[in-house]
Amino acid sequence: MRDRDLLRKKMGVYLVIGTQDCGFSLDRTVEIVREALSGGVGTLQLRDKGSKLNAKERFELGRQLQALCRKHDTLFFVNDDVELAVRLQADGVHVGQDDMQLREVREMVGPKMYIGVSTGTADEALLAQKDRVDCIGVGAMFATSSKADAGEPIGPEGLAAIRAAVGRELPIVGIGGITLDNAKAVIEAGADGVAIISAISRAVSPKEAAEALQRIVRSV
Repeated sequence: MRDRDLLRKKMGVYLVIGTQDCGFSLDRTVEIVREALSGGVGTLQLRDKGSKLNAKERFELGRQLQALCRKHDTLFFVNDDVELAVRLQADGVHVGQDDMQLREVREMVGPKMYIGVSTGTADEALLAQKDRVDCIGVGAMFATSSKADAGEPIGPEGLAAIRAAVGRELPIVGIGGITLDNAKAVIEAGADGVAIISAISRAVSPKEAAEALQRIVRSV
């Protein structure tokens, strides 16, 4: 069954990635993930947006990344594509505010799969909590070019307001423009972890970037 304490622990460094973050190269995507997981990434989310992968190719990419996650005891999430998450029997699925109703998602994925949802306001977070999601992604924390739909940054102050609204029970990961320089502020504002895209995918060493982020999260 779903274990929120385990999820909270694994969300410390949460890598969000797709081929669009890796030069649209399948091989490069797999290699970056392999390196990042060896650096301690606890949760991986496959978010393949704007690529030209067909359904078969996306499934194969998901299968390869999921296998790497199992090897490293990392949770594997799929972004938005609930059907793909079910086919892969992923650990979790993450959906946005404009995706299907959360009760429909739960009906599709069953009782064992984690469900995360994107939120940017206290009202959205409270509604997600009422719908019994397992975690929320809060952002955009800072300005970012990695997500075209990220919206206006809410900053650590916005995350702190959301944490105050939902209490300590609901795991929170901050996302959007997070780097080695500002990750500490996100954790200090009440996040359980930081969701990272370019700070790892564009790093000279994804492994070292992941290790550095882990040190920051643990220091707080």
